[in-house]
Amino acid sequence: MATDLPLVDIGPLRQGATAALDDGPTVSEDAIATVAVEIDWACREFGFFRVAGHGIDPGRLRELDHLARWFFAQPDDVKARIGMARGGSAWRGWFPLDAELTSGRPDHKEGIYFGTELAPDHPAVRSGRPLHGPNQFPAEPEGLRSAVLGWMAAMTGVGDLLLRAMAVGLGLDEDWFATTVATDPTVLFRIFRYPPGHDEGWGVAEHTDYGLLTILAQDGRGGLEVHGPDGWIAVPADPDVLVVNLGDMLDRMTEGRYRSTPHRVRNTGDGERLSFPCFIDPSWDAVCPPMPLAGSPPADDAAGRW
Repeated sequence: MATDLPLVDIGPLRQGATAALDDGPTVSEDAIATVAVEIDWACREFGFFRVAGHGIDPGRLRELDHLARWFFAQPDDVKARIGMARGGSAWRGWFPLDAELTSGRPDHKEGIYFGTELAPDHPAVRSGRPLHGPNQFPAEPEGLRSAVLGWMAAMTGVGDLLLRAMAVGLGLDEDWFATTVATDPTVLFRIFRYPPGHDEGWGVAEHTDYGLLTILAQDGRGGLEVHGPDGWIAVPADPDVLVVNLGDMLDRMTEGRYRSTPHRVRNTGDGERLSFPCFIDPSWDAVCPPMPLAGSPPADDAAGRW
């Protein structure tokens, strides 16, 4: 019985991308191919995996965690100054505890929604395109803006590496996603706070994500569970390791070869739990038909599911 999610070191992918940009030391094609194979296997068997070797300074997450806790510790009426109702169709801002639903149940969490920062005169914003617009940042803590935007940029870079590896694993050119459905990916970022000691209900009920990829950073408190091939798996809470899962759109595009896997969250500890999911989704106007895949057949249940 599988009791742990696969752990993949993506260092060779990152080093290979850096070498391609600045003529640095080359990384062998075999090393990059090995990582692609590991990711491909994890996507087919679990739809979830953990990522080491991502190259992100641990201090960046510590700073983001510190600033987020500062924000959440303020009174609700102060946090409501950047409430989601003020964000309009851009769908940005703060929401209070128990205000969101998952699978019809209130989530025992509060959070802040962010996305790609766009100026009010950007064509997508002027046209009223949903999920596009300027973010709402609080007056205090002042540093939250730069920490959030920097983290989103880092996660977008990791997402690009992962999509390239997945394309290779599926037998396509490594830039397949970047030149088709994710030429201008929709990038959404959340910071969630789960209060301590919630034993009777779920912080987030069982669900799958919608888009291509979710890249999650966590503090040191556990609570995430993944429905693996042999049952539920408790995911270790390691701030130095990212957790990646696939969304429904990627599942559909691969006709079930890659899986969007149910997962849930409960904070049963004695302290607050913070999590930092970043969603890498298709371009807003992308057409996402089944991918041109050969080799392995579609999953047996693909037609019924999609």
